[in-house]
Amino acid sequence: MFRKLATAAALSLMALPASLAQTAKPAQAENRYLAPFPPHHVAGNIYFVGSKGMAVYLITTPQGNILINSGLLESPPQIKDSIQKLGFKYSDTKILLISHAHFDHDAGSAQIVKETGAKYEVMDADVPVVQSGGKEDFNYGDKGGENLYPAVKVDRVLHDGDTVSLGGTVLTAHKTPGHTKGCTTWTLQVKDGGMTLNAVIVGSPNVNPGYLLVGNKKYPGIVQDYEKTFQVLKSLPADLFLGAHGDYYGMDAKYAKLKAGGPNPFVDPEGYKAYIANREAAFRKELAKQQAAGKM
Repeated sequence: MFRKLATAAALSLMALPASLAQTAKPAQAENRYLAPFPPHHVAGNIYFVGSKGMAVYLITTPQGNILINSGLLESPPQIKDSIQKLGFKYSDTKILLISHAHFDHDAGSAQIVKETGAKYEVMDADVPVVQSGGKEDFNYGDKGGENLYPAVKVDRVLHDGDTVSLGGTVLTAHKTPGHTKGCTTWTLQVKDGGMTLNAVIVGSPNVNPGYLLVGNKKYPGIVQDYEKTFQVLKSLPADLFLGAHGDYYGMDAKYAKLKAGGPNPFVDPEGYKAYIANREAAFRKELAKQQAAGKM
């Protein structure tokens, strides 16, 4: 079952580079969410098991695995298939995390929790959203349709700086709000090729179409939260650059380079810095635009 195109396209386009966002059609944006993409090893114990337009990560450990993001309602079978193609067991998923509480990242959670028994761990300010099936979202909750999904009980409420540990792997949850009130950027260290790499999985620093930065009664602190997010993101040591959508870090092109051999293309600290700078500039431009409109 496909979702309504308008909102899906809006969310996806914010994840696309500006050159692509200007030309992408709604149907193209929608198709990217469900279009298959080869599951692949990223680095260390991190694997990509998402789609062409939606990132899902499998973190493997000797005591079971951690999954970051559950995708759309239609995504779990695809995620399961990708995990199995990599030689791992879907049933070994012990912990389910998300980047943020939007339907393209958490609508599949109920099914994954039911099928695997994974513990669902979510950042504090996003808990009301996932436990209401999207109804408590500050921007999309009253719009219904594709924004709503099966509610899921959260097993552990996370707070800024909390860690999630399993089988010797430790992830740190950084609260990077604005995109959602509990948007979470995940960091961990992995061993790869004899090196220790700082991996960063960016939640989202994007301002979606329709977001009110000025006079937002449902989210009065939204501007201050975005400001905090950019401070946090700029402070993180980043060798391995990943994100909630593959387009954040140029997944398509980097995967092609990965297949060709040579240095790991996902190790891209300069690309990380450039992406954060680009998104901060976009935020400030939109804020100035809304402030000017308010004065008029």
